[in-house]
Amino acid sequence: MESNPEQLRLMAVHAHPDDESSKGAATMARYVREGVEVMVCTLTGGERGDILNPAMDRPEIKADIPAVRRAEMDRAREILGVEQRFLGFVDSGLPEGDPKPPLPEGCFALMPVAEAAGPLVRAIREFRPHVMLTYDENGGYPHPDHVMTHQVSVAAFEAAADPDAYPDSGEPWQPLKLYYFVSFHGAKFVAFHEEMLRRGMESPYTKIFEEWQARAQERGEPERRELEITTRVPCGDYFEIRDQALKAHATQIDPDGFWFRCPLDVQRAVWPTEDYHLARSVVDSELPEDDLFAGVRERVSL
Repeated sequence: MESNPEQLRLMAVHAHPDDESSKGAATMARYVREGVEVMVCTLTGGERGDILNPAMDRPEIKADIPAVRRAEMDRAREILGVEQRFLGFVDSGLPEGDPKPPLPEGCFALMPVAEAAGPLVRAIREFRPHVMLTYDENGGYPHPDHVMTHQVSVAAFEAAADPDAYPDSGEPWQPLKLYYFVSFHGAKFVAFHEEMLRRGMESPYTKIFEEWQARAQERGEPERRELEITTRVPCGDYFEIRDQALKAHATQIDPDGFWFRCPLDVQRAVWPTEDYHLARSVVDSELPEDDLFAGVRERVSL
């Protein structure tokens, strides 16, 4: 793959197919339509994911879930307008129970980080992104593949420019910025909830907030710490595209489910951005930002 040296490029690194559509999808849709090249790297095939849409919970779907999820990813990729590649690791599943069972042998989350970072380093050196997106240290939520994706993404970001690291994986390339998704945070959902109530609508968040408060009081939990939002990308005009991409992952997304209960006009009115935390940067930009390429555009134009 040959890259245009003057073309802005964005890479989003995700654990499973469907993650790209629930985190940062409207941002990607906006940048693609503004002429930015966007690549999604999906580390696993989602083979051990549950079927979360009752309409798709059928024996023939379960029997062929790896191929079904790849086909869903193809549809979402086309909707978003991005490039996408699978990096070939095996889904670890989400262990449940007390105690939790061990992770399956050979799965992504049990790989040595240095080994697992190799394919991503190669992808970075081939695509040559200026900006990378991935999860924070907690994975956004504590799925073992998400936590591992964070570790692999940071390792690859730091190794890609080192000529002594992964010497057989292409010419070194220095990404300029690394961001973490801040997709699901309390302030946004409180804003949705309050705006729906203000409009005389029933809020789907009422029960969730009550459960959160009850758990916190019962366990004496402190208020959950959230990542600082350094960068808010306006992308409300692309929320429909985001939702179309989500629905393309039909095994994972119930079109009548929770994801779609807050009307888009409410979302645009109170929170028309997707949000990020700037974790690494080798360029100067003033915080807060409204553009993932702040400080990058000037460098690339030179």
